[in-house]
Amino acid sequence: MKTLVLASTSPYRRELLNRLGLPFITASPDVDETEVDGETPEQLVERLAESKAHAVAEAYPDALIIGSDQVAVLDNKILGKPGNHEAAVEQLSNASGKKVLFLTGLCLLNAETGKTQINIDKFSVEFRQLSRPQIENYLQREKPYDCAGSFKSEGLGISLFEKMKGNDPNALIGLPLITLINMLYNEGLDVLGN
Repeated sequence: MKTLVLASTSPYRRELLNRLGLPFITASPDVDETEVDGETPEQLVERLAESKAHAVAEAYPDALIIGSDQVAVLDNKILGKPGNHEAAVEQLSNASGKKVLFLTGLCLLNAETGKTQINIDKFSVEFRQLSRPQIENYLQREKPYDCAGSFKSEGLGISLFEKMKGNDPNALIGLPLITLINMLYNEGLDVLGN
């Protein structure tokens, strides 16, 4: 079996990939994640997912490399990772009572053949009307400052939502496993084995 490499240092993506029960290694992609002028959110996540996979390909020339990137979009603006409490309060206050679209770019690169598979998974979340005390309490309990949109859906963040809509709930956490399983299968790697 080819070496499987996750081109990410995200503990959330690593935890998701562990669910598949496949051996893999992680590598830190050195990629500038700055938006390019005129780039749509879809173009951004696609470019970054592919760039991350290619960034580690030289070090792993025989591997299947997984690159992924995610952005949250509210009112046609990209929400990044808040980084601190004040920015998270602002993000959640702005999202209160609104729909946020999460776009997750996924790339599987066969470093040996150069074959690339790319997909963008869309997942929408409708937020409840949130009071300032609710936002403060949530942030104090979860501290999701390294998460796009300022929440962790796999934890208490689920209490912030009215409704969720998408094909794969794993995409919301940062790695669409259903799509990845199909991509791996296209490369001859059957997660269920035979």
